[in-house]
Amino acid sequence: MKFAFLSVTYAGQFYKGPALSLVEQIRKARALGFDGVSIETKRPVASPLDLTRQDRQAIKAAAAAEGVELCAIESMSNFASPLMEERENNLAMMRLVIDLASDLEVRTVKVFAAWPGVVNDEDETAFYAPYEKGNYYRSLYPADLRRWRRAVSGLRESADYAQDRGVTLALQNHAPVTNSPADMLRMIREVDSPHVKACLDAPLAARQGITSMQDAARDVAGLQVLSHFGGEYQHGADGSILGLVRNPDETLTPENYYLDFALGMQEIGYDGYIGYELCHPIPPVDDKPVGLDFADLNAKLAAAYMRGVLAEAARTPAVARAV
Repeated sequence: MKFAFLSVTYAGQFYKGPALSLVEQIRKARALGFDGVSIETKRPVASPLDLTRQDRQAIKAAAAAEGVELCAIESMSNFASPLMEERENNLAMMRLVIDLASDLEVRTVKVFAAWPGVVNDEDETAFYAPYEKGNYYRSLYPADLRRWRRAVSGLRESADYAQDRGVTLALQNHAPVTNSPADMLRMIREVDSPHVKACLDAPLAARQGITSMQDAARDVAGLQVLSHFGGEYQHGADGSILGLVRNPDETLTPENYYLDFALGMQEIGYDGYIGYELCHPIPPVDDKPVGLDFADLNAKLAAAYMRGVLAEAARTPAVARAV
């Protein structure tokens, strides 16, 4: 796999400090050892509303000059609203996002079936609003079925437009509609378009009750086109890099699923991108919001950590991969 970071990491939302432009982020990606940048289509960094033709040309030129690939465009789609106007606004946004991907010669656009969103970005750092994450089992209640069908319909319509622009949509296993890898795969099959593939993310799958990442990887064989990893990273007492998950009570615990995930991705022959994202609120340190240096440190350690995971996976005997 190759390494990218999402532009949300340097969007100035989850640290106190300036947002970096895409050109600045491309240069930072090269400095920190990443192969690519995945562009999240939100202000203040990369809304299609703001990026002029000249901006798009400058972004492509910077990526070529630095040898950094623009590997994906990340939409904030929500196809599941019960309100017609909101669904139509979402489809209009998706056309702008797909057009941006086409202009930047990026062939993968990540989509959510639904997205709860960042509600408050007016304080020093942003935070997520509470939302209904759904149940991790298949529900047959009419309201849930209607929401599901709205998402399928919107995704299918966006896939038709993506096909015309030479773009593939990557559906992520993200709540509140695709609440598991099985939900993600079921929706992909229902949409039934060669331009809708999978974005299986291990951290989300782990929270969705998946105990074997190798099995989850086998299920997306031939469909996986993008993935993400997140968390926070620190040096351990022995100099190793620790990958940590922040819990709802703000405690940090070690992650234990990336090696299994890497083994699964190797088994199915996935050689695309996995992108690091710092996309969650960080508690203040000494009563002060974290700064840009926090994002720099975590991005640098994240790349080194995942390279270590992949190296360990490559050393793991093949018999372990078949377990």
